[in-house]
Amino acid sequence: MPVYKAPVRDHQFVRSEVFDFSTHYQSLPGFEEVTPDLTDAIIEELANFNEGMIAPLFQTSDKGCHFNNGEVTTPTGYKEAYQAFIDAGWPSIDGPAEYGGQGLPGSLNLLSNEFMASANMAFSMYPILSHGAVKTIFKHGNDDQKNRFLKKMISGEWTGTMCLTEPQCGTDLGLLKTKAIHQPDGTYKVTGTKIFISGGEQDLTENIVHIVLARLPDAPQGSKGISLFVVPKRLVNEDGVAGEPNAVSCGSIEHKMGINGCATCVLNFDGAVAYLVGEPNRGLNYMFTFMNEARLNTAMQGVCHAELSYQNSLAYAQDRLQMRSLSGAKSPDKPADPIIVHPDVRRMLLTQKAVAEGGRILGAYASLQLDISAYSEDELARKAANDALALLTPMAKAFLTELGLVSASLGIQCLGGHGFIKEWGLEQNYRDARISTLYEGTTGIQSLDFLGRKIMGSGGKLLKPFTKEIHKFCEEHIDVQDLNKYAATLNDYNVRWSEITAHVGSLAVQNPDEIGAAGYDYTMFSGYVSLAYMWALAAKAAQKAQSQDNEDKEFYETKLRTAKFYYERMLPQADTHAKLAMSGLDNLLQPDCSPFEL
Repeated sequence: MPVYKAPVRDHQFVRSEVFDFSTHYQSLPGFEEVTPDLTDAIIEELANFNEGMIAPLFQTSDKGCHFNNGEVTTPTGYKEAYQAFIDAGWPSIDGPAEYGGQGLPGSLNLLSNEFMASANMAFSMYPILSHGAVKTIFKHGNDDQKNRFLKKMISGEWTGTMCLTEPQCGTDLGLLKTKAIHQPDGTYKVTGTKIFISGGEQDLTENIVHIVLARLPDAPQGSKGISLFVVPKRLVNEDGVAGEPNAVSCGSIEHKMGINGCATCVLNFDGAVAYLVGEPNRGLNYMFTFMNEARLNTAMQGVCHAELSYQNSLAYAQDRLQMRSLSGAKSPDKPADPIIVHPDVRRMLLTQKAVAEGGRILGAYASLQLDISAYSEDELARKAANDALALLTPMAKAFLTELGLVSASLGIQCLGGHGFIKEWGLEQNYRDARISTLYEGTTGIQSLDFLGRKIMGSGGKLLKPFTKEIHKFCEEHIDVQDLNKYAATLNDYNVRWSEITAHVGSLAVQNPDEIGAAGYDYTMFSGYVSLAYMWALAAKAAQKAQSQDNEDKEFYETKLRTAKFYYERMLPQADTHAKLAMSGLDNLLQPDCSPFEL
């Protein structure tokens, strides 16, 4: 049976030593009481809750949900665990205080989500999606909608969903057909079918609040004619009490490769009562609040899959006896050595460790920008943070989920044949991880967004602040003992990043398809360089702690060894991605060949 231990010490390192979250919180209005003692206590309690209540449901979760005549039953133990989740107040961490939330920083919620998603990815889907629905209503809804829905959503008594995809459209939402008709009382009637709706039906809560994209009768064609609606499963009175069922039904649930404990539903809206959010035909703009929230959480899922894989394959490698070390017996009192002594096993373990811990730092960096963009009183700081998030979100989602999947695969490989069977849970982790590269936009879609819209679309302006920040770090540490090697290498890759961008941009002027041809490899190159920056920051923090005669020397020494591994064993993979990104479109085509042929 797989085990999970929340990496509390590593979270403290990231929040207190790599970044100074305490000073960060003090700089934002309303968070003066968010002290290190408070955040440490929250993280500790979250760790205890997820280790004790959520992680034991991991393998039970894989048995899946059951569908019967429109109703969904979640796996055994889910209802009790979800009620305990509500009772502990965890859904409301960063909810607005005026609607019953605790009013804590959003970064604390993003970071804490990692514990639940690592413990049980499928279970975590219900509250994580609800959080995105809350943010969407709070930012774009009117007072009636906020008063009607938010309090019970923030408390966790109700959940929320994202309803975008239809049978004929996934990424290309301009093709959606769901219709909304205005009613005399100011509401709308929504009719259509949505598919792949995570948590679209369940037995955990009395109500589900669906955030739905639909088209008005006179709307323009394409994505410019999409509006956003709130459609509750049960009608809600003005006082926030759930009443009669709405005309929303679950037609079926999908039989999936993984995350089986989260019901993925076909939802039928048959003239369901709906509330228009904001202005007509601006629904896709509003939905990006939800989608960007979901993309960052999905990026962190890559970290979760790497962490769970690492913990369990490490434990196995420390106990499993196979062969002798080529350099001589390391456990002469035993019939064979533990497989952790073998270099190739260490390579696989260190890869998982580097992805999990480096990705955690990247997630924390993004969460800092989230806070600044949401709470800062400095308009220029808010804009800079929003620009940073626009750049980092698609890159982190693509890169971390791809490496999370690699890590989950390596975990299986560490266990050999035992990794392939269900008992150990590593094959389930891999199956659960596979969806992360697909939903909220595939890796290819994220790459088009990252390279096409964010970098080329801004004329490189969104990229420059981040590469300048890296350049500044390299300049400041090029002569610092033991950090100079990281600074020199990172600077070389940072310079190449700009060169590759210019090269691909010049090709794209002649043929925009060059962006699609380069996108995946360009994004992966960017991810490797960004993670190298995070590991350089970690090395700096670890080196500083060691110089202060810190008692936890082994912890910091391990950080430095992992940074060395990343720079010497993982970062060079960026070279291949650079070469491929610059190789051009021609090798994907044949002269005089139809684009529908290969």
